[in-house]
Order: sequence, then structure tokens, then C-alpha cells
Amino acid sequence: MRIRDRRAADEPELNLVPLIDVILVLIIFFVITTTFDARSVLKLELPRASAEHSEAQSRALSVLVNADGRYFVDDREALRTDVESLKRTIQEVAGDDRERPVLLRADARTPHQAVVTALDALGQLGFGRISIATAPDAAAP
Repeated sequence: MRIRDRRAADEPELNLVPLIDVILVLIIFFVITTTFDARSVLKLELPRASAEHSEAQSRALSVLVNADGRYFVDDREALRTDVESLKRTIQEVAGDDRERPVLLRADARTPHQAVVTALDALGQLGFGRISIATAPDAAAP
């Protein structure tokens, strides 16, 4: 009669479950703590100006117009390029605060009509403190 030793048949194994758990926790930590820069979403070439630099307030409403004439209010894109769609998007983002300063950032290559449409929509909604963002002139000291 042969008696088997069951301990000899056991093969050592490497348990990867704790390692995978640690890796997933690290990935979640890095994804949550990563800051995203809203300005890196759109590449804008601002028009040049030699005027004094003005510090924008941190709570200013940002209206961006890209080179194709599409509108972005803070981080939301207007669905169409007409005045009513832009007004609806501005109202959703800004709410009822009409005293809030507005920073209009338009690409230098954008059609002039797109900038006028943005100014028209802001004016119809009652915004009075509108600033247009420019880049410093290369020739200015």
C-alpha cells in the first residue's frame, strides 16, 4: 500500500491579485489628481495689440471663438453658430449673473462675423463688461 504525501504535489504559485489591486488604486489616484488645463483644448492664435496688460478676474465668463467660427462658453460648445444657440449656451453657463465680466477670446484667423455674432449675443443678454483678449505685440518693448 502506497501512502501519498499531498504536500509534495502542491506547486508554489505567485498570487497577482494584490499587485493588480495596487496598480488599479494608483491609476485611479493619478486620474483623479491630474489637473486638466482648459486652455490646452483649443489652439488659438490671438490677435496682436500693444496696449497695457490687464489682469482678468478669475470668475470671468470665457467665450472662445476658434478659427472655424465655432463657439465655446467656458467648457461647453454651442451646438450651432447662430445667435440663438450661442445665447442659450451663455444663459446655461452664466445663469442670471449679468454683472459678471466676460472675456472674449477669438482666434486671429476667425471670420469677423463670428466675433460680431458673439458680441451681439452678449449684448442682447445684457452683459456690459466685455473684454477682448489679445496677445502682446512682438514689436512692443
